[in-house]
Amino acid sequence: MASILDEYEDSLYRSASVQQSRSSVGIPHSGYVNARLEKETPIFNKQRIDFAPPEKINSLVVSSNQLCMSLGKDTLLRIDLGKPDEPNQVELGRKDEAKVYKMFLDHTGSHLLIALNTSECLYLNRSVQKVRALSRWKGHLIESVGWNKFLGTETNTGPILVGTAQGQIYEAEISVSEGSLFSTNPDQYFRQVYTLEEESGSAPVCCVEIERGIEGKFFIIATTRKRLFQFVGKVPEGTEQQGFGSIFAMHADHLPSFREFPASFGFSEIAFYTPKLRSNPRSFAWMMGNGVLYGTLDYSRPDSILSDERVWVYPSDIDVTVNKPISIVLTQFHFLLLLPDRVMAVCTLNEQVVFQDLFLEKFGTLTRMIKDPVVQQIWIHTEKVVFRYHVQRESRDVWKMYMNMNKFDLAKEYCKDRPECLDIVLAKEAEHCFQNKRYLDSAKCYALTQNYFEEIALKFIEAKQEEALMEFLIKKLNNLKHSEKTQTTLLTTWLTELYLNWLGVLEGDPSQRNLYLDTREKFRTFLSSPKNKDCLFNNRASIYELLASHGDTEHMVYFAVIMQDYERVVAHHCQHDEYDEALNVLSRHRDEKLFYKFSPVLIQHIPKKVVDAWISMGSRLDARNLIPALVNYSQSASTQQINEAIRYMEFCVYQLEETQQAIHNYLLSLYALCRPDSLLSYLEQAGTNPNRIHYDLKYALRLCAEHGHHHACVHIYKVMELYEEAVDLALQVDVDLAKSCADLPEDDEELRKKLWLKIARHVVQEEKDVKKAMACLSSCALLKIEDVLPFFPDFVTIDHFKEAICNSLEDYNKHIEELKREMEEATQSAKRIREDIQEMRNKYGSVEPQEKCAACDFPLLNRPFYLFLCGHMFHYDCLLQAVFPNLPAYKQAKLEDLQKKLAATSQPSKGHHRPKDADTASLGKGQQSREQIKADIDDIVAAECVYCGELMIRSIDKPFIDPQKYEEEMQSWL
Repeated sequence: MASILDEYEDSLYRSASVQQSRSSVGIPHSGYVNARLEKETPIFNKQRIDFAPPEKINSLVVSSNQLCMSLGKDTLLRIDLGKPDEPNQVELGRKDEAKVYKMFLDHTGSHLLIALNTSECLYLNRSVQKVRALSRWKGHLIESVGWNKFLGTETNTGPILVGTAQGQIYEAEISVSEGSLFSTNPDQYFRQVYTLEEESGSAPVCCVEIERGIEGKFFIIATTRKRLFQFVGKVPEGTEQQGFGSIFAMHADHLPSFREFPASFGFSEIAFYTPKLRSNPRSFAWMMGNGVLYGTLDYSRPDSILSDERVWVYPSDIDVTVNKPISIVLTQFHFLLLLPDRVMAVCTLNEQVVFQDLFLEKFGTLTRMIKDPVVQQIWIHTEKVVFRYHVQRESRDVWKMYMNMNKFDLAKEYCKDRPECLDIVLAKEAEHCFQNKRYLDSAKCYALTQNYFEEIALKFIEAKQEEALMEFLIKKLNNLKHSEKTQTTLLTTWLTELYLNWLGVLEGDPSQRNLYLDTREKFRTFLSSPKNKDCLFNNRASIYELLASHGDTEHMVYFAVIMQDYERVVAHHCQHDEYDEALNVLSRHRDEKLFYKFSPVLIQHIPKKVVDAWISMGSRLDARNLIPALVNYSQSASTQQINEAIRYMEFCVYQLEETQQAIHNYLLSLYALCRPDSLLSYLEQAGTNPNRIHYDLKYALRLCAEHGHHHACVHIYKVMELYEEAVDLALQVDVDLAKSCADLPEDDEELRKKLWLKIARHVVQEEKDVKKAMACLSSCALLKIEDVLPFFPDFVTIDHFKEAICNSLEDYNKHIEELKREMEEATQSAKRIREDIQEMRNKYGSVEPQEKCAACDFPLLNRPFYLFLCGHMFHYDCLLQAVFPNLPAYKQAKLEDLQKKLAATSQPSKGHHRPKDADTASLGKGQQSREQIKADIDDIVAAECVYCGELMIRSIDKPFIDPQKYEEEMQSWL
């Protein structure tokens, strides 16, 4: 449907853009262009549709760019607004005096319901040309329809709700067949679910709306002339197709929650605003006798989704008895009322009438206003003319309304892309916070505005709000550019002075300790900020003077460290032999780098205090960086002073649980030098697992050997699993220690025996103690008397070994008897096996003539076959086909070779002139070879049943389709 006004509107936009480009950009104010000087198009832009109806327009509905209008008595015009030049006209085919009462179009634009004033209803689907009567709906004057936006499709409406003039709510469903023709009954069912009533009795159901919330909860809103009802209930997942009867059944015994107003002008209408396609409505507006009830929808509420409700009362120029409202439409920030002669737009934020559009009398009385829920266009029609409203940049002035309502966050959200408006909002918010004594928030907002800096600073000074002033200066400093060096220097110096004054005030008040610590941390962050680093470095002399004037040694040290000028304080104390003062500065500042640098000097003079300071620092210090200071100190100190180094190393190892090898090695060297009694306990506490030991084993072994700590060396040998060296060294110290080492290699019996032989040899040859040697023999089960005898001299009498020799002989006799018993058992087993083999040779089975092959299901006796003990029977070729792919490669090759040999023996000889005797001899020889080949093939192919043997078990993880042939198999199915 071509529109002349569309072209006019385009030309209007083009001319407006040209004029805007040529117009003045406005008077500069605070660095921004005055937005009021820019020409803007109205929010609601009306255009008349270039359409002259042949008959008067009775009703018009629009949805999803599908427009349907009723013309005259019997004509229905359908227009796809995407193809306005291709209208479709349908005749209702009514011969009586029935007229169109109302029309209803679903959200997809596919299902059209036509209510007649004769209490009948017609149905038309977008895909067909024929109108069908809904027989089950006859006798009901339809007032409203609640479409199912969740289950409705182009061919099926899903369960819908229908409101009648008599106050009943019916549930219905309309469906069309897949073909071009309707089924016998397009209306699947039509059943009553509820009746709405007012004080005077039943009342027409003016509007019905179905919405779905969270967790399967449904909200049904129905309105009469004076009441707004809400039905809330859950529909179990998967049962949505069964309808909403369960929700209404919950209110069979009691009324649902409703809102009621006293006045009425015979009907009401409710409108919803949906921000996005296929989302839930976000707000509502209900037009009734007393005014317009509007608000938001909160789907998380249990009983009512209506929230933030307000009532806009009709102004004095609207007389509901003469020019009562006809329709209502809701947009994001406005609702539009249709009166008989004009359209009125009211802002929902401030309830002000922001737009009125009068219509000329020549167009006739305005009949209806509707909104396309998908395209968001607004349509108005009279009996002769159709108009359309475009909503353009509706939120352009919303920021100002939110600002006036002191909702500054929302105001900033709607003007974030307009800096001139954002500056106004920020200034207003800052002033509002200042008046309400929220000075810190005010300072943050003022810092983002373009207001004069001096004016704002004086404002906070007069109010004696130094903390807010500091916040303002910090924000301003962060917003300065790198090139604005003078302003940066001024603000940095001023902030330093303010911080020092504020810290001085808070430090003297114990009750403000937390605030003091917080402010101190902010000041340190300010001094260490990378952005301020260059400015502070260039003006460090002034900063030092400020710090010195306030006597703030702590922050002087901190600032010196930041400026890498810490020698100004710490080195000064060290040069004047004020080591306690230097250590106090380090302890108070608690900077690790300062400790690392000055510890070598301080530990020479106050070792105990330095170690105490290190311990107080805890894990913040890395002990590896302190080892050079300890080494220099321990080399020139006495044993008592070395104990301080040991004390700190023990703190690192046992308290901080340090695992660094250098720390453990150094502690080990100190133990070996001054505390041998603690050395072994340290090694034993470290354990015997080399992966969990933190000292160097080789270094520890060399260190202990140099100082003659043999027990410690033996322990280290055990950890290193050098058991022979451990036993050799232990024998020099204690035989019992050597015995404990000999039992360590539990998994290596040969090594254990070798170690115990070393101990036995030492006991016999070095200590010459026969009884102790016999004790060794009893301590180790691996040693025999014959292993120990070579170590004894020839003059030793046998009396000492008599008992051991007798025990050994008895063990040998027992072993011989066990071998005899095992031989007898093996002989019996061999005999039973031979008997089983002989029995198997005589075993046979019978095959019936009707038996079939288990693989191919063909008669078994037609070809050579195999019969297995399990009962399965296979043809030779079927069994070969099943077994061959599952054989190992070498068996496959052997089987192919045997088959070739078998084929060769079956070939007739090519010689024609051979002696008869030679032929006979050759035949016998070939026949014997052929039988042997068959037997070899049988051993491979018929070794076990293919269904019952290991072959079936091994093939359980093999795919049904060979991966190499998978693609080929896939293509064969296409």
